[in-house]
Amino acid sequence: MKVLKFGGTSVGTPQRMKDVVKLITDGEQKIVVLSAMSGTTNSLVEISDYLYKKNPEGANETINTLEKKYKKHVEELYTTAEMKQKTLAFLKEEFDYLRSFTKGIFTMFEEKIIVAQGEIMSTNMVTNYLIEQGYNATLIPALEFMRTDKNSEPDLEYIREKLKVQLDENPEKEIYITQGFICRNAYGEVDNLQRGGSDYTASLIGAAVNASEIQIWTDIDGMHNNDPRFVENTSPVNHLHFEEAAELAYFGAKILHPTCVQPAKYAGIPVKLLNTMDPTAPGTVISNETERGKIKAVAAKDNITAIKITSSRMLLAYGFLRKVFEIFESYKTSIDMIATSEVGVSVSIDNTTHLDAIVNELKKFGHVQVDKNMCIICVVGDLDAENVGFESKATEALKEIPVRMISYGGSNHNISFLISADDKKKALQSLSDHLFNN
Repeated sequence: MKVLKFGGTSVGTPQRMKDVVKLITDGEQKIVVLSAMSGTTNSLVEISDYLYKKNPEGANETINTLEKKYKKHVEELYTTAEMKQKTLAFLKEEFDYLRSFTKGIFTMFEEKIIVAQGEIMSTNMVTNYLIEQGYNATLIPALEFMRTDKNSEPDLEYIREKLKVQLDENPEKEIYITQGFICRNAYGEVDNLQRGGSDYTASLIGAAVNASEIQIWTDIDGMHNNDPRFVENTSPVNHLHFEEAAELAYFGAKILHPTCVQPAKYAGIPVKLLNTMDPTAPGTVISNETERGKIKAVAAKDNITAIKITSSRMLLAYGFLRKVFEIFESYKTSIDMIATSEVGVSVSIDNTTHLDAIVNELKKFGHVQVDKNMCIICVVGDLDAENVGFESKATEALKEIPVRMISYGGSNHNISFLISADDKKKALQSLSDHLFNN
């Protein structure tokens, strides 16, 4: 069995929904994970914001606008009066439910329920369309099997057990539609998976049913070897190792969240990144296989701040780094890069919420220098130490770029450079010219 996930833009209009149906009706049994229609989640968040501000009129206005949009979609999507009426009746219940939140106390628990309705609406609409067109499809509600534990991590055993129950109740179905992103928490309350959203759902389902592959359908033809917004002549990467994909996602490749494919990685299930706008494009395959001797791609992470702590007391002193790292830990601030010398340590962070407090604490241990408006450039591929010359290729490409910091050796798949954000575009283009376009 395969698991296919389609994002908000892929189901963003009635025509897009019809295009998705063409892709999933090939006669093979599959589970299809859908996001909310594009723009819907933003509207639901806006409704919640009005309710937090105790402005039910503003919330109702947004609800009415969204309902009008969905009614128009129903007219365009269905051909039979019966299915139009059935879907309109369902949507009326949904929007009346949203209006019910304008009359009582509003907290984060109610917000999560409201935000979950986007996926519930899109999956019902697509399932109804499949049935109208004569396909053997059914809806399996994610809230019946997708759950997190008390640590807000997916409860894998529960997911596997409850999903099997849902599938066993409809063993003859060809297509199982379900919601991405939404779940219940350990206390049975409506919640969501946060990081990676629907991609994470697809990965968890794939691992739970031991799928043959997981397909992530977006509006981009796979993961590119550089950022096409800044660099000319980029091209999709045919194959990535899971760790290479995670590095690229963490350092700026927005097509994928760095942790969302971990369940697939551990289960050994390949993940394909495919394009709904060009279904024949090969896209990118992510698996546990490594292509030896290749540099695959470049990514950039913006809004980085560098912090250098210099102290003669660090020389030959054990415990110094632990004290420094404990300061970042106490303020729940993660570190992206690190470089050390005999008398100093440099780190980079992307969360500056507690920057002033962190700097004040660090001043107890030495002189502190802060550089803002920085950028991390990440070169990803088979960068094992045995591959002589790969690092020099990357550094040669940046010979005219001032480099503040270099990180290499923490992974066999990544070498990172910290540079000024002003040099980002020049650095990315130079790396493409040296690594891929020759």
